[in-house]
Amino acid sequence: MQIYLPIAEMSVSAETILSLGAVVGFLSGVFGVGGGFLTTPFLIFMGLPPAIAVGTQASQLVASSVSGVLGYLKRGHVDIRIGGVMLSGGLLGTLIGIYIFKMLQHFGQIDLVISILYVVLLGAIGLLMLVESFLTIMRRNSSEEPAPGVHQLKIFKALPYKIRFPQSKIYVSALVPAGIGFIGGLLVSIMGIGGGFLLVPAMIYILGMPTLLVAGTSLFQMIFTTAFATIMHAVANQTVDIVLALMLIVGGVVGAQFGVRLSRRVKGLYARVILALIVLVVSLQLAGDLLIKPQDLYSIDG
Repeated sequence: MQIYLPIAEMSVSAETILSLGAVVGFLSGVFGVGGGFLTTPFLIFMGLPPAIAVGTQASQLVASSVSGVLGYLKRGHVDIRIGGVMLSGGLLGTLIGIYIFKMLQHFGQIDLVISILYVVLLGAIGLLMLVESFLTIMRRNSSEEPAPGVHQLKIFKALPYKIRFPQSKIYVSALVPAGIGFIGGLLVSIMGIGGGFLLVPAMIYILGMPTLLVAGTSLFQMIFTTAFATIMHAVANQTVDIVLALMLIVGGVVGAQFGVRLSRRVKGLYARVILALIVLVVSLQLAGDLLIKPQDLYSIDG
């Protein structure tokens, strides 16, 4: 069934959009990553303008994050205190990101910038996650002691404004989680992604949080940063298509619940390998669209 999108000014298959939302919601529940790194590229592959894909995707992230967080809250796997500190940085990052987005849109470069950022960021993160996962597997098969976590480095221990987070059992400067949240805010406003694929490793290796609390806490702060980004995109940039957003939300809410259930059975190490491979495939596809010469160099719309 074809549905017309008023802001994007085009028709799309409702079944395809609902399925995409369900897959993204499922990944959100399993990995705690929001799934926006997949939704935005696939919407672009379908022919939607990148600016519309980014603005609308942020609204879908709100629903899938809420649905996922409810499952983690029931199990007590959300550190609300750390999530609140991350949120303070996330809102600031979102505000600055919206300003950058509007400036690029004004100069007519937003579509190109979004595509390049996806190729670079997804490619780098995917490779790093894949390398880290294989190194972890190799350490398990050897007698070598694992290297100390990044959160134990002196540069982080020397930072001021230290706060104790009882649930995660860590004592760290508030600047660290706020800084991580700031990066997440930039990502959601400029690229339409919750940034979980970047925030989750940062929360584990920089903050030193227990793995069980990371996914739920990441989704918790995403709720508010993505909601804020959606409102700002709608008001400042007029790039939020409500019809598209509703279809993505319906699929995302259903998929997230199945994802949370499966997360109990998936081992963290193997989940990271799967996620890294997915990220790399999406990055390569986007790079191909940017670099491979099209069959028709010019077209005339009649």
